[in-house]
Amino acid sequence: MNVVGTMFFKDKKLLIDKPRKRPTYQMIGGKVEDGETPLEAAIRECHEELGNEAIFDSNLIELVMEFDEIATSDGKTPIHFYVFKYNGYLEGKLNSSEEIENFKWYDSTDGNEILSNTLKNEVVPYCLKKGLIK
Repeated sequence: MNVVGTMFFKDKKLLIDKPRKRPTYQMIGGKVEDGETPLEAAIRECHEELGNEAIFDSNLIELVMEFDEIATSDGKTPIHFYVFKYNGYLEGKLNSSEEIENFKWYDSTDGNEILSNTLKNEVVPYCLKKGLIK
């Protein structure tokens, strides 16, 4: 299964969201649907999860890393994860939804017990190494 996530940054913090059905925070993203490219999926997921009042330019989204892992949701499904970075500033307002309970601007002082395995094992270490978050 192919999955995407998009990183948005503000003040050296990473935007993450908490799905209503999960105990941990995750990246803005989800599954790549049939017939979609990973970039198309990333753009669609950003619109779905951030709400219609969030403003971003889809031309500023770039692929920065990809890796294979096991899905956190069931602990057994192999997934290929595409991670995108937004090279601009997210504007407008974030809206929670039936799927998303809330949002958080994360930095390493928040600890990692609230994070999904993808964030904890791959994304946050990448962000720290690149100086994208504190």
